[in-house]
Amino acid sequence: MSNPLIANISLLFSDSPMPERFQRAADKGFTQVEIQFPYEWPAEQLKYWADTAGVGIYLINIPAGDLLNGGLGLSCHHALQADFMQGCAQAIEYGNVLGVKRINVLAGCLSHTDDYDACIAMYIENIRYAAELMLHEGIQVTFEAINHIDMPGYLVSRFDQMKAVYDAVAHPNALMQYDIYHMAMMGEPVSDHIRDYASEIGHIQFADAPGRGAPGTGALPLGEILQLIDKSAYAGAVAAEYQVSGDDNLDYGWLRLPE
Repeated sequence: MSNPLIANISLLFSDSPMPERFQRAADKGFTQVEIQFPYEWPAEQLKYWADTAGVGIYLINIPAGDLLNGGLGLSCHHALQADFMQGCAQAIEYGNVLGVKRINVLAGCLSHTDDYDACIAMYIENIRYAAELMLHEGIQVTFEAINHIDMPGYLVSRFDQMKAVYDAVAHPNALMQYDIYHMAMMGEPVSDHIRDYASEIGHIQFADAPGRGAPGTGALPLGEILQLIDKSAYAGAVAAEYQVSGDDNLDYGWLRLPE
């Protein structure tokens, strides 16, 4: 496909230590990678590993606090706004060292006592804040919907919610990040979205569904979807972001398939 194909090395090649994943990605033909949360390693060290392997780092996430450990995250709670802003500063610091093109803002989760509308309003405000900051750094802000099966309570789980946030943010430096796996798990019409909203999407990720495995391990027609992306108005990158099995042929055999 003509769109750049990127390896998410937080998931791909995860049976190897982080320093080795850059070279393994390069050996499979990837020229760029993305890392969900790079902050446990010094930015300069990550850049050295990437440069040594000859790959670029395309996307990272803004710090999300305790979100991946079952917490609320930082982006949609007023009491945590100072932490969110501090996370923005850290993400920009890493982004500038690594030369990233995109930084993703995860929404976070609701507790049983949280007001949905108030949290959405806070998320919109924080995305707009990040988008304006990063505009001056030449970094595009994205934000995504995550299915509520894998992450119960996530603030934005459906496409219509993500689109409403996009419309409300209304900032030229903020675009939707479309995760094919998450939208398929929600029963969303993936192909229609790609056709109809290509100009409002700043990044695409994929995994097969169900299972979040490599292409061919689930029920999605990913070959057809990737061809549709290639023919659409979407001009950005497409990232492989799936769980690996440890079987190299199963995990990466799809890369040898004809386009």
